[in-house]
Amino acid sequence: MKPVFPYPTLLGDVTCQVVSVTVDGKPLPYSNVSAAERVVALHQSGRARWEEAKLDLRVALPEAELREGPWQDLTCLAVLTEKATNARTTAHLRREPNGAITGSITLSRIDHLRRATLSLLVVATVEGVPGRVVGSAEEDWYIDLQEATPVRQREIDIVQVDFRDGPHPWLRPFKEAPWIVETSGDMPTVYLNTTAVEGLVEVLDGRGGSTTERVVREMAASQIAQDAWTAMFHTAAGDLDEDEDGTPVMPTGWREAVLRTMLPDVLPGRQLTDALYEINERRTKGFGWSELQTGIQYAAGRRAQIAKKLTHAVRTVDRAERSAD
Repeated sequence: MKPVFPYPTLLGDVTCQVVSVTVDGKPLPYSNVSAAERVVALHQSGRARWEEAKLDLRVALPEAELREGPWQDLTCLAVLTEKATNARTTAHLRREPNGAITGSITLSRIDHLRRATLSLLVVATVEGVPGRVVGSAEEDWYIDLQEATPVRQREIDIVQVDFRDGPHPWLRPFKEAPWIVETSGDMPTVYLNTTAVEGLVEVLDGRGGSTTERVVREMAASQIAQDAWTAMFHTAAGDLDEDEDGTPVMPTGWREAVLRTMLPDVLPGRQLTDALYEINERRTKGFGWSELQTGIQYAAGRRAQIAKKLTHAVRTVDRAERSAD
């Protein structure tokens, strides 16, 4: 969703391309940059230690619209952000003599953890007010520090670890929990406790097996999925940015995907823009948020196919009992 501004903004497309990348002055292989996926993968085998990456950019604007519009002192800003570290870097791009808009932005390794977002903003003076955002690229780029392959969409990370005596001290207070969903990072992670429920990890990792094992596997996987969808929704809804008028702005990455997928079930019958505004109002002003929990639970259950898996489990157990008789 794009915010609505109370002044003229660009209607035409604004695009941003990463044309080349260097890491500590050495060119990054072209295979690590995907224009289709809009992802740069910075992790390189044999080069775990590096200090900075420089991204060369090229921007295309709706030039005919600009010539006829009311915008003055127009400039393009490249912005690198990562919520996990609260890092933010901004670079001004320049117009070349041939009319092309180019420039570069530098990502410092020490400021980032996993995956940075590269956005492009068009800023101008409008109606005498400088520094107003009049356009932006429709799709952001992602700069992945931990992947060697430039892939935009990634599945939830699943990590098997001993909560009691494992390498993560923060998990020890949850030593009796079979799993924990962690959503503060750039990608959600499900931590499976290898010691809380004996045999659970083996069942989840298994293939085939007895009727009982298959039923347990399906139900456990569905419950994990429901918990993950619920946690992701709360994180996405609780981390909304707002524009200068207080209108919530749709986040990017997995948070956007979660909200777009679940909001029609959480607040049925509402347009996406209206639903996003309503959940932000309820969360920030404290009224009606508890009433949303039923819808969130229902939406997460649909994504996890709880009803389908439970129906299959009941029928399977019923057939097994009839066969035993």
